Amino acid sequence: MKYDTEVIHGHHSNKEANRAVVPPVYLSTTYAQPGLGEYQPYMYIRGGNPTRAALEALVAGLEGAQYAFAFSSGMAAITAVFNLLSAGDRVLLNNNVYGGTFRYVSHIFKHHSLAYQLVDTFNDLDFESLSPDVKAIFIETPSNPLLQVTDIRKAAEQAHKQGIKVIVDNTFMTSYFQKPLGLGADIVVYSATKYYAGHSDILAGLVVVNDEALAEQFHFFQKTLGNVLSPQDSYMLQRSIKTLALRMERHEKNAQAVHAYLTAHPGVATIFYPTVHDEERRIQEAQSTGNGAVLSLILAEDRDPARFIAALRLFDLAVSLGSVESLVCHPATMTHESFPLELQKKVGIAENLIRLSIGIEDSGDLIADLEQALAAAKI
Repeated sequence: MKYDTEVIHGHHSNKEANRAVVPPVYLSTTYAQPGLGEYQPYMYIRGGNPTRAALEALVAGLEGAQYAFAFSSGMAAITAVFNLLSAGDRVLLNNNVYGGTFRYVSHIFKHHSLAYQLVDTFNDLDFESLSPDVKAIFIETPSNPLLQVTDIRKAAEQAHKQGIKVIVDNTFMTSYFQKPLGLGADIVVYSATKYYAGHSDILAGLVVVNDEALAEQFHFFQKTLGNVLSPQDSYMLQRSIKTLALRMERHEKNAQAVHAYLTAHPGVATIFYPTVHDEERRIQEAQSTGNGAVLSLILAEDRDPARFIAALRLFDLAVSLGSVESLVCHPATMTHESFPLELQKKVGIAENLIRLSIGIEDSGDLIADLEQALAAAKI
């Protein structure tokens, strides 16, 4: 099936006894077993739930993968991924990785004798010179918030030669635009709170793999850590996914219009988007079918960022992204406040950096809102 069909019909086979078009929500926390030693597929909610299983099968199918696992948040999913590491291991990450991921590695890793290292770009990294304690690389592409693009296939090929696992946070792209497993990644992780859910009303995370041994470990983490997605949220996420293809098309169409407008506006000094730099555009076109709907910008010196944000009418000031409504965010104080000021300056998270998550409203209305806000921001 094509992706647009898969999001609608991939959730179940319609072979249940009552042939329900909408899969049922199983709220039960425990399941009766027929007798001692006669274990059934479902026993206790941490180990498995039919509604969550239907969601996981749907997500795996959309990714072209064998296994998917639903967690209670994106950070819960990332926590599960990092639980694969052993004491003494080191992980490399984008230097402008999501602030929540950085907060985890910079605060939690030390308690488990783990190490992390930020790299400017994986595209130019000399993998052969890495120390033997590097066991994984964690890639956001495009990165948050500077939209830097990493060549997943190239990084995976070089990493695997050194026995290094490749983890890709694919939140910005979703499986609609990009499928990292097919490019060589070992593990794909999502904050499904964003585009998969798409309506600012579900907190969820996803992990997708093809390797059976990895799948067994993630199932173990679900049972042991207990950070699984609830049945109700699993159902709601399935319902949201039915419109994922439509939403992603509209998100990107609007983002392209906004990008074109801002690129030509004298009030914008710098814009960050996967198509800005020729090399990154080439990589993005080779590994993705779209560019997503998040972009960041630095205003010109004659525009005040605070006044710009305050003047916006359709863009809500909020920390999230990927929902139907457009949002504006100030990364330095809202999503990347866990980065020390010195690190913020080093990686380019400037005080006047603004991130926009473009929703599915009328693009003309969004541009008009940006236009009046840019005018109001002029000093």
